[in-house]
Amino acid sequence: MKIVHIITRLILGGAQENTLFTCEGLHRHGHEVTLITGPPLGPEGQLMDRARAGDYRVIEINSLRRAINPFYDMAAYSRIKKLLVELDPDIVHTHSAKAGILGRKAAAVIRERNSAACCPVVTRMRQAQDALCGRPRIIHTIHGLAFHPYQSSLVNRFYIAVERGAAGKTDSFISVAQAMTDQAVAAGMGSAKKFTRIFSGVETANYLNGPGPEKIAQLRSELNIPGDAVVIATVARLFKLKGHEYIVESAKKIAARHKNVVWLFIGDGSWRGRIENQIAQAGLTKRFRLSGLVAPERVAELLHASDILAHCSLREGLARALSQAMLCGKAVISFDVDGAREIVINGKTGFLIEPRDLAGLVEAQEKLITDSELRQKLGDGGRELCREEFDHEIMADRIERVYKEQMAFVPVSE
Repeated sequence: MKIVHIITRLILGGAQENTLFTCEGLHRHGHEVTLITGPPLGPEGQLMDRARAGDYRVIEINSLRRAINPFYDMAAYSRIKKLLVELDPDIVHTHSAKAGILGRKAAAVIRERNSAACCPVVTRMRQAQDALCGRPRIIHTIHGLAFHPYQSSLVNRFYIAVERGAAGKTDSFISVAQAMTDQAVAAGMGSAKKFTRIFSGVETANYLNGPGPEKIAQLRSELNIPGDAVVIATVARLFKLKGHEYIVESAKKIAARHKNVVWLFIGDGSWRGRIENQIAQAGLTKRFRLSGLVAPERVAELLHASDILAHCSLREGLARALSQAMLCGKAVISFDVDGAREIVINGKTGFLIEPRDLAGLVEAQEKLITDSELRQKLGDGGRELCREEFDHEIMADRIERVYKEQMAFVPVSE
């Protein structure tokens, strides 16, 4: 198949890694893959170098930006449409809100043209039917939804209306969590039968096969973390709604009672200064470590050098950090948002607590700080759960199956 993926920007992030692994897997399966993306702007780091190192085509559109901007958006839409005419794909697979809207609209226009070219003399009803059954087939992955409780109802109504319009052009949705399917269906984005849950894959070998004791000691030494410390890690961009402030607030209550605990924030972002100020005002600078920007492979090493993962984001499709930490055999603590409950099972793989529940966050951390056997038990349970479900090769196989099912509906033109 000729397959085109479209995503806004290849920064270090879950949706971006998911897209990259999918392109690589499909290329290995023998498909003709093209990735269309915008420039990787921002302090979070980039995956463009890895994409360009792959043996498939990568096209960067400078005007494909994350923020809404009519000038850039119209230019990006026009360029995507021209590229789809040239590439003539069987499948157009979009990711993220902006690329999802522009990419699906452009693909739908091309499909209508293809249908009209195949059947120039048809009724309007027949033409509409052909548009639904022709090429390219349009797939969209929901990594997270643009509408959520933490923004105004006016903004949410706008995003829901736009997503409903794009949903009418979409043949199949892939959701990274069942929670995303449920929310999308509730918002009127289509019937549940159009959705397939496929967990977002990771390179599991990097997480299952951790560094030895000497390397872990070296990693801790580099971060000035004592060898006997209990390390509570958080893997997330330093940005709004990622919940770092709840970790800091909980540390105020825990630090005095547990002198051997260190909190490690893995990642970078535009809120770094704000978070550092909060830590300093709490008098906890000596108890926190901020790794800054790290390569994806180093995330696995730092998780292995930690003991617990605490993830307090207020909105995620399904946080990649959870499956990564669980593959490393670490007990996890998460706010009960979106898809977290699909893998964080109380007493089996970690602790699930209500969003913004500071007392619950403190209690969960202290349980794991003081009980190494419980940490081991939950870590083993999480590893077993995620070992196969989150393998990136299995993810690519499942996505390819969705494509093949969709292509079975395409009529053969003479």
